[in-house]
Amino acid sequence: MNTLTFPILKLLADGKFHSGEAIAKHFNVSRTTIWNALQHAAKLEIAVFSVRGRGYKLPQAFTLLDEQAILSAIGEQRAWFNLEVHDHLESTNTYLMKKLSSGQAHASCVAANLQTNGRGRRGRSWQAGLGASLTFSLLWRFQCGASALSGLSLAVGVALMRTLHSVGITQAQLKWPNDVLIGREKLAGILIELQGDMEGPSAAVIGIGINLNLPTNIKQQIDQPATDLASASSRTMNPNELLGALLKHLTQILNNFEQQGFAEVRDEWIKHHAYHQQPVKMLHPDGRETLGTVIDVAEDGILLVRTAQGDQRFSSGEISLRASE
Repeated sequence: MNTLTFPILKLLADGKFHSGEAIAKHFNVSRTTIWNALQHAAKLEIAVFSVRGRGYKLPQAFTLLDEQAILSAIGEQRAWFNLEVHDHLESTNTYLMKKLSSGQAHASCVAANLQTNGRGRRGRSWQAGLGASLTFSLLWRFQCGASALSGLSLAVGVALMRTLHSVGITQAQLKWPNDVLIGREKLAGILIELQGDMEGPSAAVIGIGINLNLPTNIKQQIDQPATDLASASSRTMNPNELLGALLKHLTQILNNFEQQGFAEVRDEWIKHHAYHQQPVKMLHPDGRETLGTVIDVAEDGILLVRTAQGDQRFSSGEISLRASE
């Protein structure tokens, strides 16, 4: 990693041209050193425009994640969190999972300005460029066993709904078990990884990615229809404020979840489900398809679907849900 790359990118975050001479003077290095640092940005697939006589600029302005700004947005509950903001990580979930065995603190939140190897559900990748997405993971330790955490991803979805609605994205809906949609396009996703005994203390690493402003080249790499907050609202979303608000809602949801499970927010989740009582197609890992109509979600997060073979129960690890064409 070139240690100057991200400091230069922070300087360019205003979306304006900065001459190589001015950047070199700012960091008290040669223009060749600046050029080399920006070559490293290209290796990370970060586009930097270079125009002779004008200098360097990013395709668009964006707001970088900042630890103090996030803590300020959290407000009184900031004391709950052990917050880390990284310029670059391959995966915030992978980073926290590796830290679990060394006793990483409860309510540790790790966010990255650039995540280059993000993971989604069922082995998918999460595409995220610099300034394009808010990507973070939260470690939450439970006194209950992993067997009691059924429905956790759905409860986290409710926290996302509360947050998005609070910033005016009222058209957002949930898709069982862990996606947020606008229309039929994906806005955000949740990936939860568990560690611990089935009956004893357990820990969940809750990874969340929210599309902020996806450039065309990233949209083309996504294997399903996708949208972003820039398309959904005329308001520019500050990722620090968005993350702070979401962590506040997650605190409330997760504290209640340990005591009462998904049942506490089940009705609220159903209210936001895009496919509630709608015809759907269930895609099985072996390639089979099951057609049916969503009739309910159980208190443990199981999806109940009425099919030609009768009412069936589906767990989140088994299948993918799609609208029936």
